Amino acid sequence: MRVSNINRLRLTLNCVFALMMWAGIARAQTCFTAADMDEPTRTALQNAGKRYFDIIARGDSGSLKQNVIPSLAADFNGVEGAVNDNQASLSGAQATPRAPFLLKAEGNAPLQRAEFLCGVFGPSGQTSNSAEFVIPNLAPGNYSIVTLDASGSKGPRTISFVLQQQGTDWKVGGLYIKDPQIKGHDGHWFADQARAFKSKSQTHNAWFYYVEARELLVPVPFMYTQNTDKLYDEMQTVKPTDLPIEGKMTDLAGAGQTFGLTTIFPLPLGQDLDLVVKYQAADVSDTAKTFQENTAVMKALLAKFPEFRDGFDGIVARAVEPSGRDYGSMLPVKEIK
Repeated sequence: MRVSNINRLRLTLNCVFALMMWAGIARAQTCFTAADMDEPTRTALQNAGKRYFDIIARGDSGSLKQNVIPSLAADFNGVEGAVNDNQASLSGAQATPRAPFLLKAEGNAPLQRAEFLCGVFGPSGQTSNSAEFVIPNLAPGNYSIVTLDASGSKGPRTISFVLQQQGTDWKVGGLYIKDPQIKGHDGHWFADQARAFKSKSQTHNAWFYYVEARELLVPVPFMYTQNTDKLYDEMQTVKPTDLPIEGKMTDLAGAGQTFGLTTIFPLPLGQDLDLVVKYQAADVSDTAKTFQENTAVMKALLAKFPEFRDGFDGIVARAVEPSGRDYGSMLPVKEIK
C-alpha cells in the first residue's frame, strides 16, 4: 500500500469492503463503523491516530518510518515529503480524532477492486450516516481509516491515516494531509458556486468547481458519501465534451499551431485556485521556446473558454515529452492577454 499527500499532486491510496466474486473465488469485504466496534478496538485506533499525528506534528519522519508497513518503508519519499511540507502547518496544532472505520478484507490474494459499505444504506443508496471506500488491488487484511481534524496557526488541516494491522499493532499504510478549505471556502461553498456557474451557462467552470467540492468534502479521495454521490449526479449534467477529462484527448488551436491537450484539472496553490493543463510536446529541452508555447496554450485556452477568467486565479501549462519529462509555466489570469 502507498502513501499520499494532497499537496503533492495528490498521490492516492484505496481501501473497500462488500461481498464480491473475483476469479471465481468469493471474497468478503466488511466495514465496521465506530458504533459497530467494541470500545477497546475503537480506542486503540483513535490512540494510534493521535500517536502518529504527534510524530508528524514534530516533523519526525524518521520515527514515522519505523511504524509503517514494509512496502511503504521501501518507498518512503512521498510520506517524508508530505511530513516536511506540512510541518509548519501542524507544529503546535491541536488534533481531534473523528470516528474511525475498520475494514476487513478476506481471501488469499489481492482484491482487484475492494468495496467497503459502511453504515446503513437505504433504498436509494447512501444515507447521511453511511460511507463507502473503494480500493483497487488491496491485499487481504485488517485496515482502518483514522482521520483527525487539526487546527493550528496556519488554519485547519485534515490528517488521515490508512492503518494496517500487523500482529497486535496498527502500522501506517497510507497518509493524506489536506487543507479542507481553499481561500477560506469549504466544499459546500464550492458546490454552491458550481451551481451558480451552471445557472450562468458557465458549464466548464461548474464542472471544475464540482470536482473541487468533491475533493474538499471527503478526507481521502477513495471515500464516497451521500453528499459526494449527489455531487456526482449533478456533475454529469455539465460534463465537458471539449476538454481532456477521464483519459480523453482534445485539440486546441492557437498561435498557428494545434496543441494536443491530455489533461486538465483544478489545483489549489497557496491561496489561489489555478487550472492546470498538460499537452503533448516533442521536446522541452529548449526552455525559452517551450515557455512561449506554454504561453500560447494559456492564451488559446482563455480565448476559447473566456469563462475561466471568472473561475481561476492562474493557468499552469505543462508541455510533456513522450518520455514523460515536462516543463511548466504559470501566469495569473489577469496577465494573460
